[in-house]
Amino acid sequence: MITGILGAGALGLTVALRLAERGEKVVVIEREALPGGLAAGFEIGPGVWLEKFYHHLFRSDTHAIEMIRAMGLADRLEWHQPVTATLRDGNFHQLDSPVSLLRFSPLPVVDRLRMGAALAGLKAMPNPRLLEGKTALDWTRRWMGAKASEVVWEPLLRNKFGDAAPEIAMPWFWARVHDRTQSLGYLRGGFQQLYDRMAEQVRTAGGETRFDTSVTSVRTNNGGFMVETSEGSERFDRVISTFAPRLTARLVPELPAAWRDRHEWGRAYGAHCLVLALDRPLTSVYWLNVNDPGYPFMAMVEHTNYLPAADYGGRHLIYLGNYRPMDDPLMSARKDAVLDEFLPHLERLNPAFDRSWLTDSWMFAAPFAQPIVTVDYRDHIPPFRSPIPGLWTASMFQVYPHDRGQNYSIALAERLAGAISS
Repeated sequence: MITGILGAGALGLTVALRLAERGEKVVVIEREALPGGLAAGFEIGPGVWLEKFYHHLFRSDTHAIEMIRAMGLADRLEWHQPVTATLRDGNFHQLDSPVSLLRFSPLPVVDRLRMGAALAGLKAMPNPRLLEGKTALDWTRRWMGAKASEVVWEPLLRNKFGDAAPEIAMPWFWARVHDRTQSLGYLRGGFQQLYDRMAEQVRTAGGETRFDTSVTSVRTNNGGFMVETSEGSERFDRVISTFAPRLTARLVPELPAAWRDRHEWGRAYGAHCLVLALDRPLTSVYWLNVNDPGYPFMAMVEHTNYLPAADYGGRHLIYLGNYRPMDDPLMSARKDAVLDEFLPHLERLNPAFDRSWLTDSWMFAAPFAQPIVTVDYRDHIPPFRSPIPGLWTASMFQVYPHDRGQNYSIALAERLAGAISS
């Protein structure tokens, strides 16, 4: 039995490792030059790595923490409590704990208390079953009040989901609150270490990894599958696609109409990050939610307010992040044009900012990074087993109600490995 696994992100590598540990032959195919998927890094200097898209862990991310331990990297996992703030009316307001909420001056005291009580209720709620069929905006308006929704939650949802914000399902919002911890974890040296180690372990267990190889089609062939790639054709007895359902549907033309009608559905946004290296700090905040209008980015993440700039040759590293429709002009814009658009807004965050502070920059975009989780999303999640015997599908589109991320991809892969063995 030879299994072809499409995608070398957290999900693909985890299921590959589990199957290889059982003695099965696996081949992991990845179009990028490195493993890691959306958590993959890039080298910003000799031996110095950073993620293309900002990443950290929460204390609740037990599956990712266990994988880090199993890969022998536990001594590099650090936990800190950096400042998370919200930009409102031109001011930074720390908003990452019950105490900071009580001090959140854009809301009247009674609204702070009401919002705190609602958040505590969501935190204590063991599952979101009672929230199915409700939207996040309607729920926050009802239980936290119109003012809290207007000041805090509606800007966040609109920045992330655009016109789809009113449709976002409350169970997704529950997970964002329920899973979050004030303490944040980061793998010093970058998460690329984890994925390099996982790929190495797959090979040690007898599997193969193929990078810089794009899958172009998957077709049934004499009880198995013929996978066409940029490097040629290869036959497998089983195929596991970790791609988004819509992409899997494009690659597998034999998937029946009934499956397509139900699962080739919905919308997703791409991720876009402009990463800047400055010769000095921009702010004292790690994560800034940009709730004021007029900014071309939804979040500013100053990574070196979590780890010291000394780890990066003295450079102060900043992400300016967005989720956008995949046909949005930003997703294909030239970096110099994006710099010209984004940099003037840094002066709004720090009036002293000058373009001469900029020493380097990088830009990344990735498709299918953020599912649009509407109230009927749950009804369209595909099962692991496809209608084609031997074809399995698993992707971050199946981690509902949780948001996409390393932890839930690893957890999903563990479930998939168990389902395959049963």
